[in-house]
Amino acid sequence: MKLRGLTAIALATGLLAASAAFAQQQPPAGAPDLNAIPPQMPFNLPFGTPVSLEKAQALVQAAVAEANKRGWPEDFAVVDWGGNLVAFARMDGAQLASIAIAEHKARTAARYRRPTVAFENAVQKFGFNYILSLDDVIASRGGIPLVEGGKIIGAIGCSGGTGSQDEALCQAAVAAVMK
Repeated sequence: MKLRGLTAIALATGLLAASAAFAQQQPPAGAPDLNAIPPQMPFNLPFGTPVSLEKAQALVQAAVAEANKRGWPEDFAVVDWGGNLVAFARMDGAQLASIAIAEHKARTAARYRRPTVAFENAVQKFGFNYILSLDDVIASRGGIPLVEGGKIIGAIGCSGGTGSQDEALCQAAVAAVMK
């Protein structure tokens, strides 16, 4: 009986010490202050006319051309600002799991009006794990909003390589088509 009592006391003491240590944790250096109230709404670009099929196909073609130059078989999705698929391509040899991931990256970038690297940074650099509880978020780079005339018209998502490879292909496509 004494052993059970001592075990319970030791366990309670350990839990109290752990919770106190957890409560005193500081955010990582450089992390934004979540209590700060910005003067303007971040990522507040308005939505414009949805991306056309012609432009969506040109983006996919530019991404495929860049991927071919680099020898990276990938999947590419272009969505309108509502996250609806407009154009898609899967290169020969691209992993099948990346089909849905490319579309998810594009959908997230369009609906949240920001590159998916913003979510990756929030989780990886700043430990803001609550981001993962937001509906339809993917915290992996490779999704970029398409902006025309200061308005969001859709987004492109690339998947199949590392995050940096995916992002590079998206950026190359956007640079080639969205001049």
